[in-house]
Amino acid sequence: MNTETAYKSKGRFGAHGGRYVPETIVNALDELEKAYQEAIGDPAFLEELQYLLREYSGRPTPLYYAERLTEKLGGARIYLKREDLNHTGAHKINNALAQGLLAKRMGKTEIIAETGAGQHGVASATVAARLGLSCKVYMGEEDMRRQQLNVFRMQLLGAEVVPVKSGTGTLKDATSEAIRAWVSSVDRTFYVIGSVVGPYPYPQMVRDFQRVIGDETREQIMRMEERLPDYVVACVGGGSNAMGMFYPFLDDVDVKLIGVEAAGQGVDTDKHAATIAKGSRGVLHGMMTYLLQDENGQIIEPYSVSAGLDYPGVGPEHAYLHDSGRAAYHAVTDDEALEALRLLCTTEGIIPALESAHAIAEVVKLAPTVSADTILVVCLSGRGDKDVTQIYEREGGAQ
Repeated sequence: MNTETAYKSKGRFGAHGGRYVPETIVNALDELEKAYQEAIGDPAFLEELQYLLREYSGRPTPLYYAERLTEKLGGARIYLKREDLNHTGAHKINNALAQGLLAKRMGKTEIIAETGAGQHGVASATVAARLGLSCKVYMGEEDMRRQQLNVFRMQLLGAEVVPVKSGTGTLKDATSEAIRAWVSSVDRTFYVIGSVVGPYPYPQMVRDFQRVIGDETREQIMRMEERLPDYVVACVGGGSNAMGMFYPFLDDVDVKLIGVEAAGQGVDTDKHAATIAKGSRGVLHGMMTYLLQDENGQIIEPYSVSAGLDYPGVGPEHAYLHDSGRAAYHAVTDDEALEALRLLCTTEGIIPALESAHAIAEVVKLAPTVSADTILVVCLSGRGDKDVTQIYEREGGAQ
């Protein structure tokens, strides 16, 4: 598949994507699209972004050969793309830095963001502090309870964390509230969306700001193995780390792309967030994509042990890659993810985020089934410091 011909219509990924929004923010989205297109063609903007990614965030992140995990599982040679080593501890900073610079370029004075696991909120608060912008982060009350440390980190960085009580108090509700707040203050605020979701141009823009993950991976694996990987694996909630990882490999049809959704307590229960596996096409947060919804189009609340995967939709480009067969999407349960987390801790001395642990769980299943000359790269999207208290409580305070 050629990526230039795959996306013929602006803002559309096959039947998905688009812009389903009230008229009040159409002008704001047009303004954003124009500013984004001008910025990515401006060498000064790109130079400042590259400087911050390199000197402030610490890029390039390593591509690490997980020797002991490889020996433990047998089969494929496993590499970890260490996005957890970014400043603030996750890939979210890549996109937040770029959108923050774009906000300043557009003359905006305030950043609005939504967050689930808190990683995007922390990244947005960090960037706002660095660039001298005020910052307001919307977060569901349930996620605030699960991610208390990240709430405190955002407050330390000077951001106002706005609790969202509606719905189940998770990412979907925070996103809805952030959009409502943006509509009422669009003249002075910039909405920093944290994933490849929302109305055009957000899915494309966030993907382009995250593709640095895949670009680096491609260069690093060629240097280390002198060939491309056989598999690229990443977790998918909204899907920003996966889209950034996949995009530079889309035209390499021999590279198999696998996205990993949250199966929660099982896809045959009502406690999961497996949007592609169990969803149907609909409209949410300004985009057409696969959603968890009932026969009347009402959203079914998602569930996952991982706050960052606890979202009822998926980025429209992932929906397209699923429809076209270019990427495969599998689902991993809470228990499988937690077991994989422990395995990575004890074999490599790395505590992954619960989101990333879902991708590791897929690797645990896949690696032993392929030959020893197979190369498998997995995106370690974030570190697990934020999840330690939650895991401790889940296990009754004992290992």
